[in-house]
Amino acid sequence: MANLSDTPKNFPVGYEFYHPKERLLEIEKSKKRLVIGLPREDYRGENRICLTPLTVEMLVNNGHEIFIEEGAGLASNYSDRDYSDNGAMIVKTKAEIYQCDVILQISPLSSEEIDMLKGNQIIMSALQVHCQCTEDIRKLMEKKVTAIAFEYLKDIDNHFPVVRSMSEIAGVSAIMIAGEYLSKGKGGKGVLLGGVTGVSPTEVIILGAGTVAEYAGRAAMGLGASIKVFDKSMYRLRRLEDHLGQRIHTSTFHPYVLAKALKSADVVIGALRYEGNHPVTLVTEDMVKEMKDGSVIIDLSIDQGGCFETSEMTTHENPVFRKHGVIHYCVPNLASHVSRTASLAMSNICAPLLLHIANNGGLHQFLKTDMGLRNGTYIYRGILTNQRLGDCVGILAKDINLFFASM
Repeated sequence: MANLSDTPKNFPVGYEFYHPKERLLEIEKSKKRLVIGLPREDYRGENRICLTPLTVEMLVNNGHEIFIEEGAGLASNYSDRDYSDNGAMIVKTKAEIYQCDVILQISPLSSEEIDMLKGNQIIMSALQVHCQCTEDIRKLMEKKVTAIAFEYLKDIDNHFPVVRSMSEIAGVSAIMIAGEYLSKGKGGKGVLLGGVTGVSPTEVIILGAGTVAEYAGRAAMGLGASIKVFDKSMYRLRRLEDHLGQRIHTSTFHPYVLAKALKSADVVIGALRYEGNHPVTLVTEDMVKEMKDGSVIIDLSIDQGGCFETSEMTTHENPVFRKHGVIHYCVPNLASHVSRTASLAMSNICAPLLLHIANNGGLHQFLKTDMGLRNGTYIYRGILTNQRLGDCVGILAKDINLFFASM
């Protein structure tokens, strides 16, 4: 043990600044070198990538290897040259990527991609529980992989960093898109989203009082719009007012109050995440019929079934349709609309996580102490550990905490 007299002056009393040399050697030996693969996203409308060139450089400088499929970053305006100049290896085939120890991709792995895995790997991607099938989950289990879902990851504050980050982007994007489709050139009413002197402000209704609502509210307030938020929780409504720093029009869900508000609304944003296994339609077709001609609906809950009875899933290529005179924008994965920003946000989460895993002796060692990463793990070494997924696909799930209870 180093002499305590060598401790720097003014260092906090009682802080364990020095480690025994044996401990330092143990820490050094425990560091794992990761071989990370980033495939090109084949899922339609997915334009993001998990790591930017600068974070690739950081990981390479820490001793890790990065393999990227040719063209994987183009949808986010990152060229292969950008990645290769920062130390990544560019490969031509997807099969080569799926031989890496760690696979990072945004969308869930398809059945064909699962077949390419060599096994005993770490998979980090979205899960999208209600899109999974029993066969694919069983194939992942047979491959003995450890699979981590972005949407279930928690941080030190017990928040969901990926969900929050993408929700922030979706909230701001929804207001920008609404403003675009209110214009005459896009078939809207020809009104400005916001308010100017002598003209009544546009009315924006937000269904839900979570992160999406907060950032949509901020953007709409900045433009001068009049905002009303509906949610079933008084706590969330109060919290939203606190976060926005001023009082806004709020209401719990009541059919009569909601129907009356919809009649005068210019923009309605559906930003609800249902908590059960079935979506809940809040806005009926009759309510939509009463809305103003040329008004805009943006259903951000469409990937979970939607919260408007008239909603139908659309794509980035054909994002809107008109029904009962109302423009409907029902594109899932709205963050891909601004893929560069979304990729930067994803990279800010993924890169530090990978470094923590490597510097703490690998995933198994890190899972012993990191409850947030443990919460995101839905398959551990071939064993299903997510109860909700197990219920959906009909496979028995085991509590992951049991694997670490005696450690």
